[in-house]
Amino acid sequence: MAKVKFINLLFGVCLLVNFIACKNERSNKEEKEIVQKEKFKENWESLKKYTIPKWMEDAKFGIFVHWGPSAVPAKYSDWYPMRMYMDGKMASKSKHPAFDYHKKTFGDQSKFGFKDFIPMFKAEKFKAKEWVTLFKKAGAKYVIPVAEHHDGYALYNSSKTRWNSVDMQPHIDILQELKKEIHAQGLIFGASSHLAYNYNFYPKKPEFDTWNSANADLYSPSKKIDEPISDKWISEVWWPRTKEIIDLYEPDILWFDFYLDKPEFIPYHKKLAAYYYNKGLSKNKTVVLQTKNMKQKSYLKGTHMLDIERGKLAGIRDEAWQTDTSIGANSWYYDSRWISQTPNYIVDELIDIVSKNGALLLNVGPKADGTIPEIQKKTLLDIGAWLDVNGEAIYGTRPWKIFGEGNTEMIEGHLNEGKNTKFSNKDIRFTTKENALYAIVMDRPVNDVVIKALGGDSMYFDKEIKNIRLIGSGESIKWKQRKSGLHLSFPKETEGSMAFVYKIIFEY
Repeated sequence: MAKVKFINLLFGVCLLVNFIACKNERSNKEEKEIVQKEKFKENWESLKKYTIPKWMEDAKFGIFVHWGPSAVPAKYSDWYPMRMYMDGKMASKSKHPAFDYHKKTFGDQSKFGFKDFIPMFKAEKFKAKEWVTLFKKAGAKYVIPVAEHHDGYALYNSSKTRWNSVDMQPHIDILQELKKEIHAQGLIFGASSHLAYNYNFYPKKPEFDTWNSANADLYSPSKKIDEPISDKWISEVWWPRTKEIIDLYEPDILWFDFYLDKPEFIPYHKKLAAYYYNKGLSKNKTVVLQTKNMKQKSYLKGTHMLDIERGKLAGIRDEAWQTDTSIGANSWYYDSRWISQTPNYIVDELIDIVSKNGALLLNVGPKADGTIPEIQKKTLLDIGAWLDVNGEAIYGTRPWKIFGEGNTEMIEGHLNEGKNTKFSNKDIRFTTKENALYAIVMDRPVNDVVIKALGGDSMYFDKEIKNIRLIGSGESIKWKQRKSGLHLSFPKETEGSMAFVYKIIFEY
């Protein structure tokens, strides 16, 4: 009997312990959920609690899409809307060849202005499914279409401006069509806003249609060039349109161009981040705000995701960041004189950026009719073919102890990509995932590969190597560790001319 009582008591104690444990586990879980759902406030202390989500850190490669009425003239790149008014008779604005070209081809700027390209933007061959299918084949994990550029034209169903793609040509909610297809194909959806520069984008003179007050809702109000941005314009135009993109389209990523760091926007920096992050929380997700903020003029580190235009960082950043660049070396929008970057160059850039904890956002520029030019398609498919084989060294990886080794030095910062020299087969970049280290040789090796960082005397070598293979090759790799470095054979029969990846497995 005593034995039975003891067993019952022991059983009761176990139930009590289990109950307390479950309660504590539930309490901890609930507390964690409360922290995750705590609303952000419009102050830096609150916004510093923001964390870039894992899905963004894992994605690594995305597609940017610059498309709109600027693709109609297909000349003088993405700033044609400004350059067509640059007659050389305005302070700080020298004459541009686009001025005479426009006048000769389309007519005087007083009668045929940028607004008159909008009826010509018919997008008759636009097929969102074809676009996104191509982007997915390219290996992209996220897609960011331009929602509105400096020109003031909205590629979405806006209730804040009549100059939008639903009320005017091509009478399509472009952003919504792309969003649906991006989600349908399992990719991440983003949107970009370049509207902040609209206030000072267009040159204005009485002899231009930009001066006409009837067009001020596209060109912004008439004023002196480079005049400080009006508080009224920010609060009544920029902010309502920015909120509209957030509220109607709920992008997982919201990207902003330069000018957001202008002093006039300071009252909206914290306001924007808190509003957008809280909108994400209301949908049980963490969203990503990307801004060009190299010198921390608008967003403090830890409150957003840094984006660098046509440039990159020289070393590893402890926080995820991004480079945005274009397939077009000379343009973002389609231009008849488009010069394409090579797939090899873009793959090398992707590797270098990822090794430093970054991601690459690569732009395409479709034609006005909605087709993506063949040379851009081929570039994307070539990148995708490389990623099909080597993607495990890119997606979901994190930086190693050092980003790489070699002789090629990188110039850091915005708009520097043309200043950097090309990588050679002496340049190696590292990424890591689980128990694997990926050593990526940036050009086809001629002889054996030597990795100095894995030499017997290297401060970075602290685990024994279990196995090494060259991804995409079925041949065994001969290797030997010496004080000078890890020496690896390179199979001569290996196909390809772009970067090559050695997967090194360590003993644990």
